[in-house]
Amino acid sequence: MKEKILISIVMGSDSDLPVSKNTTEILDKIHLGYEVNILSAHRTPEETAKYAKGLQKRGIEVVIALAGGAFHLAGVIAAYTTIPVIAVPLAVPPLNGLDSFLSTLQMPRGIPVAVMAVGNWGATNAGIFASEILALKYPSIKVSLSKMRKESAQKVCEQNKKLSCRKK
Repeated sequence: MKEKILISIVMGSDSDLPVSKNTTEILDKIHLGYEVNILSAHRTPEETAKYAKGLQKRGIEVVIALAGGAFHLAGVIAAYTTIPVIAVPLAVPPLNGLDSFLSTLQMPRGIPVAVMAVGNWGATNAGIFASEILALKYPSIKVSLSKMRKESAQKVCEQNKKLSCRKK
């Protein structure tokens, strides 16, 4: 599956790249192809609209958007496409991500955006959630997800020898 780019990761600035690594690590582990873009709903609105309108034509099936502050990026993209958009709010001063989280959570009826946790955990979960969406169509992704979940459970069992975990 790695050769086909199905996921587009987009962020408001290059300062968001460190958090996006949590997403790309998951996608690499599941062997999913992705692209990374930097666009701003506020500073490059025309380019952002053009990007969003062209997603389906390019074969993109899920978008993961990361941004902080007012975080209009995910909503603007969702307004121009019908493919799933997953938002990862980022912690920036002075509200440490609460503003980003709430502005994305409050999308108007008819323009949904899936919202993950703020920051690194949200970026990791966005990669997993995007994979789960694609696993509905691509059986190989479902296999990779199942393997990753089993490895994660086994790691927890190994860390805590008191747990009675069964190998499946």
